[in-house]
Amino acid sequence: MKNRVNPELREIIEAFPPLDLDNYKATRQAAQDGLQAMEIPLDESVSINDEMIPNSYDQSSVRVRIYEKKEKSGEALPVLLWIHGGGYVLGSPEEGDILCQRFVTEANCMVVSVDYRLAPEFPYPAALEDCYAALQWVYENAGELGVDATRIGVAGQSAGGGITAALALLTRDRKGPEICFQMPLYPMINDNNNTPSSFEVTGNFVWNHDLNKKGWSMYLNGKDGTENVSEYAAPARATNLSGLPRTYICVGQLDPFRDETLDYVTRLCQAGVDVEFHLYPGVFHGFEAIAPDSTIGKQTVDEYVGAVKKGIHPVSLVENK
Repeated sequence: MKNRVNPELREIIEAFPPLDLDNYKATRQAAQDGLQAMEIPLDESVSINDEMIPNSYDQSSVRVRIYEKKEKSGEALPVLLWIHGGGYVLGSPEEGDILCQRFVTEANCMVVSVDYRLAPEFPYPAALEDCYAALQWVYENAGELGVDATRIGVAGQSAGGGITAALALLTRDRKGPEICFQMPLYPMINDNNNTPSSFEVTGNFVWNHDLNKKGWSMYLNGKDGTENVSEYAAPARATNLSGLPRTYICVGQLDPFRDETLDYVTRLCQAGVDVEFHLYPGVFHGFEAIAPDSTIGKQTVDEYVGAVKKGIHPVSLVENK
């Protein structure tokens, strides 16, 4: 399969250290150490602050990372709820610092990134309920935050994309705060791990069939692939996709999630949901995150930013036609 990888990405993926979920705590620590060693470029026009918010689901608290413009215009801005990736086992909001700052400056919005609880210490539904609590908090405190409660978007990568899709379903069914736009990027949504692409990707391509099995097993406490898995845990199981928000979604052709994403996109369209979909040839899971300076990486992230801008500013787009 290596010969199918975009030539610009081949050396990068060959040098990428395989993820070790058997020693997930050490893998988390290594990622944290790597982040701390990096010099994340900070936009002087953006402020970044952490806040603890309540989660009424189990009386816990959730850290959210808030990105906003330092100079306020006085208008109520749209807001994007950002959900990091990591197979439901790894990851932190800080990984999205660069991208979230771009959303603020280029899509003219506030970003609230959720530090949801991770499996296996906190299996489903902890992560989803943490993100739902953040969504409720944004909606209920819109005035104080200076955001427009009618223009809330939700987005995330990989497991964060899976939670994005699940949150859209859950919010619709609970009749919670209305989401105007969702952006599940190469989402982790099928716990059965049984599509052709999931079997096709077996080597070190950031994520593969074996890692997917381990991630799902940790998230679902060993119940992955059984009959008793909720669609809010694995959105590929959802049978009714009607009434979901406008959607931007993408996946790489060499991503184990390719086929579950293609199926989900098809069924969203059949349910009457407006969808923009991108299939990137020659790229593997999370390619734009590990190769941000590549031509395809830059193009992809530019498209994320453009999609958010369109998705959370629908009124101004209509007016400017």
